[in-house]
Amino acid sequence: MFGGLATVPSNSPHLRKSGISDNENGAEEGFLNLTEANDMKGGSMPISTAAIMPSPALLWRFKALLFFVWGFICCKIGWDSVMRMSVDLRDLFLYEAFLYYNPLLLVTMMVWFWGINLWVFAQANVNYAKIFDLDQNHLTHREIWKCATWMTIVVPTSMTAYLYLYSHGEVSLAASQPVLLYAAVAMILIFPFDIFYLSSRFYLLRTLWRIVLPLQAISFSDFFLADILTSMSKVLSDLERSVCRMVHRQVATIAWFEADSVCGSHSVAIPLVLVSPYLFRLFQCLRQYKDTGEKTTLLNALKYSTAVPVIYLSALKYHVFPEKWTNFYRPLWLLSGVLNSLYSFYWDVTRDWDLSAFTRIFKFSKAHPLSNLIHGRKWVYFWVISSNLILRCTWTYKLSSHLRHNYLTVFAITALEIFRRFQWVFFRVENEWNKMNSKSNIQLSMGDTANEEERLLVSNGHSV
Repeated sequence: MFGGLATVPSNSPHLRKSGISDNENGAEEGFLNLTEANDMKGGSMPISTAAIMPSPALLWRFKALLFFVWGFICCKIGWDSVMRMSVDLRDLFLYEAFLYYNPLLLVTMMVWFWGINLWVFAQANVNYAKIFDLDQNHLTHREIWKCATWMTIVVPTSMTAYLYLYSHGEVSLAASQPVLLYAAVAMILIFPFDIFYLSSRFYLLRTLWRIVLPLQAISFSDFFLADILTSMSKVLSDLERSVCRMVHRQVATIAWFEADSVCGSHSVAIPLVLVSPYLFRLFQCLRQYKDTGEKTTLLNALKYSTAVPVIYLSALKYHVFPEKWTNFYRPLWLLSGVLNSLYSFYWDVTRDWDLSAFTRIFKFSKAHPLSNLIHGRKWVYFWVISSNLILRCTWTYKLSSHLRHNYLTVFAITALEIFRRFQWVFFRVENEWNKMNSKSNIQLSMGDTANEEERLLVSNGHSV
């Protein structure tokens, strides 16, 4: 299509206009044929690179095979390393290893889901670049998946090395594995040179800065990313605890087992980090009210404020007497959790989403099995609404720091919350896209009306 040779007929008027006759065209073709014949005789005809390159499908299968082989090797080494430890130390050690690596695993999961979101937007002709005010160098879903693939490889590999080195007595080398991984991630994010998607990295960092300090008008990307951070508050809390242990040299030691230590499970920093995304979103709503005067932004701010009692009352368990917690604070915690879940569910369905008609975001521009399965199906709405309600309620479990002892359950609930947010993105972006289109249509209609009135006035003036 682009860059190919254009075939023009010999009797084209364009050729005749430029003075090229049929005889000249035939002579040129004869010269080309003679040249090709001479090349074949001399054996100097180049071999086509496409003929020796494997097909994309074959390359994809080979990469998938390597990926599964790598995954099997990591699982085998990790399992053997864990089985080498004593039974009484095994669970504690897995808890520590899980603390360092589960935040990055969940971030990797979120990146995979975001790539799927962008792929669906592209198939449905939703201009997400315009919605998020992205430049022309923004990452596509393929580049997002490439980043997620590398994250999927690097994070489990580091975790496998940590397990192997610790189980074989190399404690100092084992302790360096999560430190090196976290340092590499930080360096890639802030690397100032034009590699590793510089514009996209700085766009992310700039948006995070605007979230922390909402001193300017709030854009869609600002509160969109802040909403995603509320779903990853547990991830942020675990990141804080991991960095705290690295700074205090508690990696691969038993010092962190003490709950009342600096980085222990009773640390005051845990509820502070858990509540920070909700406070950021609360301040954004107040800023929006200051700029627009819309009262709905105050109701939205009230929604985020209901998460504060859930987190605060949960943290009180470690600082009050057990009888007082059971008889007074625990019922308040349950009540505040129910209020936050139901309020958030109501706001998702009635404000963030537009469910007045069947969604068009799954109506792809080209025929696709996924579009045929999802578009216009009532079960999609029943599933999204019911799963959103259930996962909103279970999310209270994650916000409660006194329920952290079962780390596998908390990890599963956090992963389900990220999946809920993945579903939420489809309908939230479509709702914003519909609003932008409706505003554009209104502006166009107003412009056409003004032009029509001006034309009528001019015609009346001529008639006079």
